[in-house]
Amino acid sequence: MRPLRIAHVGPVATAIPPTRSSSVETMTSLLTEGLVAAGHDVTLFATGESVTRATLHATFAKGYWQDGSLWPWELCEMFNLAAAVERADAFDIIHYEAMYYPMSLAFSRLSRTPVVQTLHHAPTPAEVAMWLRYPEAPFIAISREQAALMRGLHVVATVLHAIDIDRFPFCAEPDDYLLFLGRFTEGKGVLQAIDVARRVKCRLLLAAAENDYYRDHVQAQVDGSQIVYAGEADHATKVRLYGGARALLYPVQAREPFGLVLAESMACGTPVAALDRGAVNEIVEDGVTGRVFASLDDLVAGLDEVMALDRRTVRDRAVRRFGVARMVDGYVSAYRHIVGGARAPSVG
Repeated sequence: MRPLRIAHVGPVATAIPPTRSSSVETMTSLLTEGLVAAGHDVTLFATGESVTRATLHATFAKGYWQDGSLWPWELCEMFNLAAAVERADAFDIIHYEAMYYPMSLAFSRLSRTPVVQTLHHAPTPAEVAMWLRYPEAPFIAISREQAALMRGLHVVATVLHAIDIDRFPFCAEPDDYLLFLGRFTEGKGVLQAIDVARRVKCRLLLAAAENDYYRDHVQAQVDGSQIVYAGEADHATKVRLYGGARALLYPVQAREPFGLVLAESMACGTPVAALDRGAVNEIVEDGVTGRVFASLDDLVAGLDEVMALDRRTVRDRAVRRFGVARMVDGYVSAYRHIVGGARAPSVG
């Protein structure tokens, strides 16, 4: 099959890949570079500070997180998307990575080239009801969990996220601690992680950026001995923390459409103890790469089983399931399906 000509429209909040943690830009970068490596002709619509082997179209020199004069942010995103649509005839498909919502829907009947959307959050019923004004517009879901929330929309495929496996080295011998890594929010379950650590009498490291939720709800429980705040982790620190942990605690309270920290932890060989919420059971293979529990009490009771899992097996399964090539193949298959079924808009 001939290579595809792909316009990949990323967010313009910051550079792609991001210098700090930001999952949408990270996924956009991994997919862009993977598509290029697979031989496709890719143009990345992003900021001028972005680094890519694709052709870069820089709508703005810097992102609106860096340049406060770029306001409102919605207009910046709209201009970046419009730049791709204005050149639609140069592409077989336009893929929009929705930072907040799929504003690309408004272009889907105007572009002679099909426009496909990927969301990176769990949409609400009200959002889906609004998007149903464009029921024919194609979406690619990031999990079955997310696809189920998009009922009525035209979900053409489900493709799980990937990680750059080589950047998450295997660690065979962990230290003696548990790890919570993620944003400090109610939905992430940090208070539940602290409860688990105290009940099993294990040391717990918390790694995330300090925020109001941390100061209001978490800080008072950090004693510096059993419950330790490790600060916000850059990539090198994150890898070290994953590798040294006996298990990653993921007592998530919200129905999230994915969980990158799960795949990252498993790539380092560290098994996961998680609650069965959202897409967790699509990412964690129960009894192989971790355990998925119905309740916090069950998690406490089963934590020893998690820590006893073979770390090499955990790593090998992560390599098999979350490599970039697998994600690229999934997206290319979806692209070809969309392109093959696309109809040019009627004229006159």
